[in-house]
Amino acid sequence: MTDLSKYTKELSKFISSSENTLIISHINPDGDAIGAQLALYHYLKSRGKNVSMMSPNNIQEFLKWMDGADLINVFIRDRKKCIKLIDKADLIIMLDFNHPDRLGEAENLVTVSHAKKVVIDHHLDPGNFTDLIISDPSKCSTSELLHELISEINGVQFISRPYAEALYVGIVTDTGNFEYGSYSSNTFRIVADLLDSGIEKERILNLVYNNFSSDRIRLQGYALNKRMVVLPEYKSAYIFLTKNDLKEYNHVKGDTEGFVNLPLSIKGIYFSTMFIEKDGFVKLSFRSKGKFPTHEFASQYFSGGGHLNASGGEYYDTLDNTINYFLKVLKENIWRFEDKM
Repeated sequence: MTDLSKYTKELSKFISSSENTLIISHINPDGDAIGAQLALYHYLKSRGKNVSMMSPNNIQEFLKWMDGADLINVFIRDRKKCIKLIDKADLIIMLDFNHPDRLGEAENLVTVSHAKKVVIDHHLDPGNFTDLIISDPSKCSTSELLHELISEINGVQFISRPYAEALYVGIVTDTGNFEYGSYSSNTFRIVADLLDSGIEKERILNLVYNNFSSDRIRLQGYALNKRMVVLPEYKSAYIFLTKNDLKEYNHVKGDTEGFVNLPLSIKGIYFSTMFIEKDGFVKLSFRSKGKFPTHEFASQYFSGGGHLNASGGEYYDTLDNTINYFLKVLKENIWRFEDKM
């Protein structure tokens, strides 16, 4: 566990001296990235700071209801405005990622900026591309880490409704509503404080988890019925979706969220993989139960990384070749992980 006190003095100094702060989430932002981004935005606005937000690409539909989400500037939709925000910023705070390639098209613009740059993140092996890196992989989410930082900087716990809702979304989405991840007793103490502040848990969970189209539900059924392969001899399973599958079910960004977790409900399955065909490459998501190290598997074979039980990667080949390669490395290396299943 990281001693946050050694970081908060410098972070507080950066915030206090900044006239224009820009908060950036990673490409393909998830609930934790957007939740942390909005929470920090609401805190800084409460201090009277001039603050803007940017995402490298589009925000998933099930996150757009949050207070302030409509203020997030999307780089691929308004490049001119986002470039001006980067140029104008004297402080850039990046959340929920620790390597500059997660900035997408904005990578070069941000890395050459003369602004003070800060990363707040909970992933392993942070890169050295900022003035201040605050990283704690023991936290279940960047939202949890951010709340602890803000509480220490503020002297007392900061709570407002938009802030609390954003943090709650960040924590529950990065733990799969507490089904996986490195959450702790401290996580639940934070959640208890958020609930005590008056946020409506049922409303939030419905907006996050029960707010999908009928096409999305049909796609999920199709994925389980036609595109799931169970490998009991390897205690593993995988789901794959082609571009045509996505088109047939009118896929929109976020529709496949959570699909990779579904095979883990099968008795005896400890490792689950999701393949989604893209233009020129395949996106992979990995989930596991127990101590199976998905981040090692993703890093070694699919140019990815993440957490022990939740990771992602990419493979630049056809879908069929990607699956064949996956099966090859799984069969060749499963013995290394058998004692962790």
